[in-house]
Amino acid sequence: MSAKLLKSTAVVGVMTLLSRVLGLLRDMVFANVFGAGSGTDAFFVAFKIPNFLRRLFAEGAFSQAFVPVLAEVKTQRGLAEVRRLIADVSGALGMVLLLLTALALLAAPGLVTLFAPGFLDEPAKFALTSEMLRITFPYLLFISLTALAGGILNTYGRFAVPAFTPVWLNVCMIAAAWWAAPLFETPIVALAWGVFVAGAVQLAFQLPFLARLGLLPRPRWGWSDPDVKRILKLMLPAIFGSSVVQINLLLDTIIASFLVSGSVSWLYYSDRLVEFPLGVFGIALATVILPSLSQKHAAADPEAFARTLDWALRWVVLIGTAATVGLILLAGPLLTTLFQHGEFGTHDVRMATLSLMAFGAGLPAFILVKVLAPGFYARQDTRTPVRIGIYAMVANMGLNLCLVVPMVLAGWEGPHAGLALATALSAWLNAGLLFRRLRRDGVYHAQPGWSHLFAQVLLAALAMGGLLWWGLGSLEQWAAWSSAMRVEQLLLWVPLGAVVYFAVLLLFGVRPRQLLGRG
Repeated sequence: MSAKLLKSTAVVGVMTLLSRVLGLLRDMVFANVFGAGSGTDAFFVAFKIPNFLRRLFAEGAFSQAFVPVLAEVKTQRGLAEVRRLIADVSGALGMVLLLLTALALLAAPGLVTLFAPGFLDEPAKFALTSEMLRITFPYLLFISLTALAGGILNTYGRFAVPAFTPVWLNVCMIAAAWWAAPLFETPIVALAWGVFVAGAVQLAFQLPFLARLGLLPRPRWGWSDPDVKRILKLMLPAIFGSSVVQINLLLDTIIASFLVSGSVSWLYYSDRLVEFPLGVFGIALATVILPSLSQKHAAADPEAFARTLDWALRWVVLIGTAATVGLILLAGPLLTTLFQHGEFGTHDVRMATLSLMAFGAGLPAFILVKVLAPGFYARQDTRTPVRIGIYAMVANMGLNLCLVVPMVLAGWEGPHAGLALATALSAWLNAGLLFRRLRRDGVYHAQPGWSHLFAQVLLAALAMGGLLWWGLGSLEQWAAWSSAMRVEQLLLWVPLGAVVYFAVLLLFGVRPRQLLGRG
């Protein structure tokens, strides 16, 4: 079973890697064409609002409530009941989202005031954000229905299609920036239309694959259906609990809107680089284990449930540690190589490097939250992560004040990095409390070999970190190099660091069969 899960994780990871690579290309285009200023700040907020709600509802609460119930119905009741559930859920979800979208179009200025109150002091920036929000918000409707389709496909083991789907967002956005932007009076508005089109394209892409399974829904109003009510009951607490990281990032955006222009953009670009390993590995792993854990819970097999969680956590330690060390040490070189072109200058790189290093310190915690949360959602327990999420969010708010306010008062450069560090620290709190609760409830118990694995990973990380520290050079050197030289150096040091890391692991006894559950 572990080998099968690893294969599925690899499939999702490869597809996600393609999406993330295109996402980096997209952000390079953004930085080159639009730079980091008031226009990009306005777009990133207009995109962040529906994107935040997407992660809250579509990929967060909805998927984590829907997939366990769908897996239970599939395991215990058969195909006819699965079709009935999908029809009822799609009708209810579609209608609610349609009404929410209509309200948001009317209340766009109010939403901008709520999410970026600092823009009120700049009327032109505020008006532009409101205009673009009216264009981007329907993305939530499209992408939530896309998440419904993706949840069905994942439950039936078709992981590749949902993982590939985000590629279309990046394709549409790149096209908007390169080809459509010059046609608009305000070029940045083209990106908002790119978001709108991307939502529709992603939904249309998945429908033929549902039809092939015989599960293309015929939506009907299913609000009174008992299973729909159960999903809604599970969603309500999960709406908060599953997306604490996103809420923390949103609080960062609100505070950053009061800082110097560019702060929102610096946080965006650094967050995008953190999202790369998080998506390629963390979200891929979480996507695969949720249906597996749900089916083990439905089959009343707690030992297999615990072993699956243990297997996932070992991979988090193995890959997450390497990604964290690499991301922190490579923060400046990565940002210089990818984004220091056109309107995105040396100062922007330096500022984004500060927040990327701070975010990078929280990368293992971000991944752990993604992996530990399914341990609750698969058992249809959405209340516990809510309580833990509240603690983490309150801690983030307090840390924001403790870190950012003194930096601003002292006139330090880069107070936005304090926001990133607060988010990282609150994610560690969230992950630690989730882990402790799973242990306390007896849901998870560690398999043998953990202390040995920790020692092996620590030695490998020290070797890789020492090599990168010695070989990378200063940020000033990277800024002085040509684009080709920067790429050449990255292509040298990133693979070399990975080779050293895994060579040390092999030298000290880590074997693939252990991570496949065969030894």
